[in-house]
Amino acid sequence: MSALKIKNISGKIILESGLHIGGGDSEVHIGGVDNQVIKDPLTNSPYIPGSSLKGKIRSLLEYYVGAHLKTGGKPLQVNHLENPQEDEANIVMLFGTSGSEKNKDSFEPKYAISRVIFSDSHLNDSSKEILLKTIGKLTEVKAENSIDRITGTAKDPRFMERVPKGAEFDFSLSLKIFKGDDENSFLNTLLKGFKLLTLDALGGSGSRGYGRVSIKFDDNELQEKFNSVEL
Repeated sequence: MSALKIKNISGKIILESGLHIGGGDSEVHIGGVDNQVIKDPLTNSPYIPGSSLKGKIRSLLEYYVGAHLKTGGKPLQVNHLENPQEDEANIVMLFGTSGSEKNKDSFEPKYAISRVIFSDSHLNDSSKEILLKTIGKLTEVKAENSIDRITGTAKDPRFMERVPKGAEFDFSLSLKIFKGDDENSFLNTLLKGFKLLTLDALGGSGSRGYGRVSIKFDDNELQEKFNSVEL
């Protein structure tokens, strides 16, 4: 076995409800959308940044193992590991630890390098074709209001841009396996993260029903493992 193996993991993120990952807008448009989704500047097509997917899966895994109780809400780092459980150690090895962390020269070598790289996930051609044919554009605008607790009337309208339910994004990530790593253990932890994602939400306004997703892996064997994950 070589000292390094790189495994590609790919699949589809399927929207079960509208998705909003904010992109910001430097201009103010009268009567326009208050909160736009992030778009590729060259194609104007919405996408899911790799940082959004990585950050969400990491945070869900850290909640799952209770890491927030020992970190004060900060990301789990190697200095937090004391008699770590398997998933705790895997989180640090998979997602990395800060280079500015104190005593970094004393880390075990296995904690020095992050193992997983998340690529941006782009709206696939099939979804683009369907959206353009059915609604004439790649996003929808949803009007929202707050409710006056005394009168019960709607006020303060705002307009949220979303990628509609049913759209599919192609995702891809690379997993580095170094000599001595436990590939199956890493995969089990990652699959737990993806399973948690399907039970939570991706992007903003998750508590209001946005960002529910399902996951379909391109590799059938990996899909079977994912289907059998128990939390």
